[in-house]
Amino acid sequence: MTVDPNTVRDLDPGTRLLMGPGPSNVSARVLQAMSAPCIGHLDPYFLSVMDETQGLLRFLFQTENPLTIPVSGTGSAGMETCFVNLVEPGDEVVVCIHGVFGTRMADIVQRIGGNLITVEGEWGRAIDPEAVRKAIKGRSPKLLAIVHAETSTGVCQGLEEIAGIAHEAGALFLVDMVTSLGGMEVTVDKTGIDAVYSGTQKCLSCPPGLAPISFNSSAMDILENRKSPVVSWYLDMSMVKSYWGTERKYHHTAPINMIYAFREALRIIAEEGLEARFARHKLNHKAFVAGIEAMGLTILVPQSERLPMLNTIRIPEGADDTKVRRALLKDFGIEIGGGLGALQGKIWRVGLMGHTSHRKNVVLFLAALETILKAEGVSIKGGALEAASEVYGES
Repeated sequence: MTVDPNTVRDLDPGTRLLMGPGPSNVSARVLQAMSAPCIGHLDPYFLSVMDETQGLLRFLFQTENPLTIPVSGTGSAGMETCFVNLVEPGDEVVVCIHGVFGTRMADIVQRIGGNLITVEGEWGRAIDPEAVRKAIKGRSPKLLAIVHAETSTGVCQGLEEIAGIAHEAGALFLVDMVTSLGGMEVTVDKTGIDAVYSGTQKCLSCPPGLAPISFNSSAMDILENRKSPVVSWYLDMSMVKSYWGTERKYHHTAPINMIYAFREALRIIAEEGLEARFARHKLNHKAFVAGIEAMGLTILVPQSERLPMLNTIRIPEGADDTKVRRALLKDFGIEIGGGLGALQGKIWRVGLMGHTSHRKNVVLFLAALETILKAEGVSIKGGALEAASEVYGES
């Protein structure tokens, strides 16, 4: 087969306002860092970059865990890393499911031969700790896993009580923080989280390609005392930790330029400060919801269980899901997400993550949605921008 290079077009994706469930918009600083010269993965300069990246990541996770690194792969690689390193065939594993990403956890447990125990919750609601307690009663699970920020529903899951339930049962507590990290309070050590994973493309506003993880001493004990080898060679943290640690033992060639970008994204977060960053996400979420409700639309999730960075709007009667999302993209350059699984065709998922979470984007989206719905003949109220402005005025 031959290829004429003159027929392959130049890259020109254009600009988008990324207000879907991820990725989010990326700062020019992060893209510039990504374009720095590529050097060797054992070059002394790059090793110093690795050290700085680990320090910044520990700051963000609010942990002292030595194994706190970005795994070479997207957030799903972080999920798989945690399970394949901590679970062996026959181990009892409790997985809480109240959305798509809990089902993916359960799938991995079954694929690696774990004894799966599920705690099923309503999509759009947080898991009831009492349901977890009931599922564990009389059992000795090795691991209890839950999603902190369920991207498919917009639900924020409380963690402290469930962490206590896991530890009372002698289980490790594993948390998916793919969507929450960098957009709301995440205190790994204080909460009692034994293992955690995330992704770079959401509230961290870095291109997709790395999965931050952190294991505490309890998780490391499990890893180091396995009866069988980790089923994935590439994701085997017993080897990868030697590259990120003081030994600098070669395992695989790190994605050097992605780590440049990740380090810069973490540096931006540190400059803003965690408290200010979390407050920004809360404020923009509050203004967004005020505008949506002023239109007469509703949010899927009860107020006390909502995420500040991922909003799920019930699609109003008379609105065409796909048509509205296409109009947002074509006419306004705004990307949002549709529903997944049981919520397909029932909700819109609108992200206010990281670099995207700003007042101008909230205002633009509200104006665009109002314009499109009115043009489609959908019955809505007015006053969305006024309601959002009132929230900003109060702040």
